[in-house]
Amino acid sequence: MAKIAPYPVHGGQLQQIAERFAIPVSQLLDFSANINPDGPPPSVLSTLRASLDDPSALTDYPDLQLTDLKISIARYAGTSPQNVIAANGFVPLLEAVLRTLPIRRCLLPVPAFVEYRKTLDRAGVEPVLYPLDPNSNFAYDPPAMVAAPADAILLANPQNPSGICHDPALLRDLVARASEKNTYVLLDEAFIDYVPQHSLSAATDEFSNLIVFRSVTKFHGIPGLRVAYAIAGPALSLQIGDNLPPWPVTTLAARAVSAALSDQPDTDRSRAQNIERRTLLQQDLQRLGLSTYPSAANFILFRLPSAIDPQRIWQHMIVEHGIVLRACANYEGLPGGHLRAAVRTNPENARLIAALAASLSSILPESLRTDFSRFRTPSAR
Repeated sequence: MAKIAPYPVHGGQLQQIAERFAIPVSQLLDFSANINPDGPPPSVLSTLRASLDDPSALTDYPDLQLTDLKISIARYAGTSPQNVIAANGFVPLLEAVLRTLPIRRCLLPVPAFVEYRKTLDRAGVEPVLYPLDPNSNFAYDPPAMVAAPADAILLANPQNPSGICHDPALLRDLVARASEKNTYVLLDEAFIDYVPQHSLSAATDEFSNLIVFRSVTKFHGIPGLRVAYAIAGPALSLQIGDNLPPWPVTTLAARAVSAALSDQPDTDRSRAQNIERRTLLQQDLQRLGLSTYPSAANFILFRLPSAIDPQRIWQHMIVEHGIVLRACANYEGLPGGHLRAAVRTNPENARLIAALAASLSSILPESLRTDFSRFRTPSAR
């Protein structure tokens, strides 16, 4: 009989968890997936409804060049349409880049998104692991990173799983140093929408060795549409696009994403709400005595007391409270004892804090339980 993995590989796997613990999906509150809790902008839904009333959206092939989608992305990201490559997710884009460039060894700062390592392995690219120190907030060190024997550097800003955002000047320094050594920098900005002023998207014309990856689905709450994009110089973008299968994005997805990227009021509202919600949630986690990291994204990585088994509390939260956290044991290079929580609405975040307080009180050794009950009521909202 196949051994059951202790955790799902990715967040958002509610069906898998529901089957494992015999709990209806409808009774689970998902803090494991970093998706905008308010869902897609209303303009996305109205665009999809209108498209379904247009038979050509289904009967005609999608635009092979994705012209309108690239124009919308370029306007949103502050670049040129000719610099944009769109596809049905980050992994297909990274695979296309690895097919395009002569990369044999890639520096991979860890901990990192698990699909980085998997994609490198599938492409036959040797990962050169570069451990980051959690005690220094997973800081990047450009001179040391560029000195490593590698053809490329694959990193993220904000980072995953920490949510920490590095100053763009530091990353520009890294890209410039890498350019001098003919080293490519593959920069994943999947959560940069929360701090767009830190993006290097506009720097791809300046640095021919820079490729920036960005997501649409997380910030705009549309992961079911599977759209991501990369930005690079015009010549390199054309080469990468040639290594993607044709029609990588459907007509419905392209129209919906264009609507989302054009909805500036919803974008502004989402950013402001995330800051307010994340701040309150982080304060409450700290009130519970949990160590957190200074996230700039829509999730918070936190560390449990050493006396607690993270798998035990992860399971306890599901079984006793119907709350699914992101287990972090499969983040290579991350010390044990970490869990991650998405930022949801304030009432949902309050429910998380109350459940965590109850679980910690139940699971902690008796000698460490003193006054834990006072944390069961989260701070006023």
